[in-house]
Amino acid sequence: MSDDFLWVEKYRPKTIDDCILPESTKKSFKDFLEAGEIPNLLLSGPPGIGKTTVAKALCEELGCDYYVINGSDEGRFLDTVRNQAKNFASTVSLMSDGDAKHKIIIIDEADNTTHDVQLLLRANIESFYKNCRFIFTCNFKNRIIEPLHSRCSVIEFGISGKHKQAIAAQFFGRLVSILDKERVEADKKVLAELINKHFPDWRRVLNECQRHAVGGKIDSSILASFSDVNVNDLVKNLKEKQFKEVRKWCVNNLDNDPAVLLRRIYDALCDSLEGPSVAAAVLIIAKYQYQIAFVADQEINLLACLTEIMCECDFK
Repeated sequence: MSDDFLWVEKYRPKTIDDCILPESTKKSFKDFLEAGEIPNLLLSGPPGIGKTTVAKALCEELGCDYYVINGSDEGRFLDTVRNQAKNFASTVSLMSDGDAKHKIIIIDEADNTTHDVQLLLRANIESFYKNCRFIFTCNFKNRIIEPLHSRCSVIEFGISGKHKQAIAAQFFGRLVSILDKERVEADKKVLAELINKHFPDWRRVLNECQRHAVGGKIDSSILASFSDVNVNDLVKNLKEKQFKEVRKWCVNNLDNDPAVLLRRIYDALCDSLEGPSVAAAVLIIAKYQYQIAFVADQEINLLACLTEIMCECDFK
């Protein structure tokens, strides 16, 4: 599939200035550009916020050769690090701009790699420091081992409450511009609600818009999947320990954002559980919500969460 077909690639920012970030975060990257080099970096933040985009933009603006490895590709990852990445890091660049001081290896979704792989990456950082820098992206920095963590400068991509409105407004303007270029009509109130629903996952918003833009128009139907989640039947089946019905509910709602589903479940359970069980349910939901970003099967993760609630909690 051509990159020009996917909006997330077609409209991916190519410079740090074009990236939608709080000014304090953007300044950190501009300082690296002014210096003409970077340290090893660990970019941490929620999915879809732009960590990989920033990493690639840095490489492009520095004029560096760079190589991207996805940490979620567990089957081939270890071999890639041992062979291809090692060969890339150990050779002198013949293609970089004259001012570029180092090659760069981007390890995307590094928090999905195993402990052994991260130890190997730490060794590579030390072995190829003179010739190569590493940029790691992750959703959860606590899944990065300390020996690797301590060898990187950490930049958080979190957006505080005081910056949320300004950042959302920037993305709203960018999204309207993209839809105009693609000649797609859109209800701006719907776009604002969609952005608020997924904030700050810009990738998810853009993918949803492209999926619903096939007919040349985006209207309130794009929000239907978020409002049509019926948790009342689910709570009843959890209370009666009807596992088959609970599993059926999971299957029927898989098209929804897992984080949104868990939030709806949390809201419903607060009024349906005995006092002590509310606290237990909060801990269970928090555990499985954390796992959303890296589990292989969202259905199994959601069903496991509901099964634990069904077994451990007392209903009114």
